[in-house]
Amino acid sequence: MKTHMLNRRIRLASAVLIAGSGLAISGTTQAQDQGTVNLAYVEWSSEVASTNVIAAVLEQAGFDVEMTSLSAAAMFQALSTGDADAIVAAWLPTTHAEYMQRIGDKVEDLGPNLDGTKLGLVVPSYTDVDSIAELNDNADSFNSEIIGIDPGAGLMGLAEEVVDTYDLDLRLRSGSDATMVAALSNAINNEEDIVVTSWTPHWMFARWDLKYLDDPENVFGGAEQIHTVVRSGFEDDMPEAYAILDAFEWTPEQMGEVMLMNQEEGSDPYDNAKQWVEDNQDIVEQWLDS
Repeated sequence: MKTHMLNRRIRLASAVLIAGSGLAISGTTQAQDQGTVNLAYVEWSSEVASTNVIAAVLEQAGFDVEMTSLSAAAMFQALSTGDADAIVAAWLPTTHAEYMQRIGDKVEDLGPNLDGTKLGLVVPSYTDVDSIAELNDNADSFNSEIIGIDPGAGLMGLAEEVVDTYDLDLRLRSGSDATMVAALSNAINNEEDIVVTSWTPHWMFARWDLKYLDDPENVFGGAEQIHTVVRSGFEDDMPEAYAILDAFEWTPEQMGEVMLMNQEEGSDPYDNAKQWVEDNQDIVEQWLDS
């Protein structure tokens, strides 16, 4: 177990004890000893944000929460065996379809908690180019390159298909999420044109004014959703936690706020999530009052 995960568990358990002692969170006193909810997630910025937020919400309702970071395959396996109670990190209908097919009879899909995911090529909003089909005519403006991420990422495979499909004269340059964001930041600071591979939800859309290039050949495909999935029997075992997870739904913009908070140096994702929950009680109460 990673040290930072253990620290989060300790903080969560301590906060529940405080809540049970009669102190109120945002003016609402919650019951203690509701039980422990085990959440699994993948270490993606979007899933770190959503898992910590729903953990803080469950804590407000009086539950102890344990969070475990796993690979995607291990995350779904843990859900199927009951080692995890729930995830809020299933990208469907495409990205995690194979995992869901393998364990479909051992879990329950509660539907999307976030709608509007997207993959594509992104440019600053001030860039005159609006479509991938226009890139060749403006290749010099982009230094004849597309700034990509990790070479093994599925997004990069699609980007390679885009280069072939549109017969682009731009070179796809691999790197990482961090190097892509650094290049984008530098270009925007200098008001230069740049084209990068990216996806929604991503915190950079909360920091800068960006736009996706149109994809008339639909190489990147349609939007996906992020779903909440629980283990079989969870509703019978913990009906209140089940109801909260079932009601959990937010927007890419709201998730982006939390992801942007997590980019601050030295910040803690759980502390940021708890702060967001405290600042957005009108939204949280909708999940709690389901």
